[in-house]
Amino acid sequence: MGTTKTEIFTEQQNQMAQMAKALGHPARIAIVQYLLKQDTCICGDLVLEIGLAQPTISQHLKALKTAGLIKGNIEGTSTCYCLDYEKWDVMKSLLSPLLNLETDNNTNCC
Repeated sequence: MGTTKTEIFTEQQNQMAQMAKALGHPARIAIVQYLLKQDTCICGDLVLEIGLAQPTISQHLKALKTAGLIKGNIEGTSTCYCLDYEKWDVMKSLLSPLLNLETDNNTNCC
């Protein structure tokens, strides 16, 4: 199995890739969209809203939390999740220049 050679890329490139990977599943996009609307929620709300099983939702929440895009607080027997707005702003500032790059090449490549 090969190595990923992430050390040859800039810290910014690695950080952007990590965040993009965390958003690389439609369920995670749906979770983020729901959290943006609600500001906070309990995991059970996500199960009802998104329609996936609790263990599946938990795996997606873990991926988002590992990337730092969300944070969770334990409240009794539940965990309440919300966006980490500081990290969200970092992601927007990193991805915005990339997404706003204009191409001068209008040729038909393929």
